[in-house]
Amino acid sequence: MTYPTTIDENAPVIADHTIRIAAPLARVWELHTRIGLWPDWQPAITEARLDGPVAPGTTFHWETAGLSIDSTVYEADEARHRILWGGPAHGITGVHEWTFTEDGDEVVVRTRESWAGAPVEADRDHLAAALDDSLVSWLDALKKAAE
Repeated sequence: MTYPTTIDENAPVIADHTIRIAAPLARVWELHTRIGLWPDWQPAITEARLDGPVAPGTTFHWETAGLSIDSTVYEADEARHRILWGGPAHGITGVHEWTFTEDGDEVVVRTRESWAGAPVEADRDHLAAALDDSLVSWLDALKKAAE
């Protein structure tokens, strides 16, 4: 199966956020890729279950903001500290990319996500704001857990 290699740069909604975390890269990467433990540090996620290793083709189920989501890992590159996942949820096709880069004693975490589909076309501004808020909260929670 062929998976996306990046977000959909032509999607009607794209969010792009970065945060600096004062913690070792290995700790930040592990927190983020231990998907089943997301609810322990990410208040918006009430359930998370990984159905295999963190590897291309593995699916995971998670619930956030009252929405049940099934995602597929498209890429998980521990050497490059990059993970990409996505899939359809409630009429929205999302692709979510995370990168983790050491910078001195800190880690720069960048997340980019694209959303496309009929619900996005119908309410672009509202959904763009919701996605932005969600990603900022996720980054803040990751920073708090790692530091």
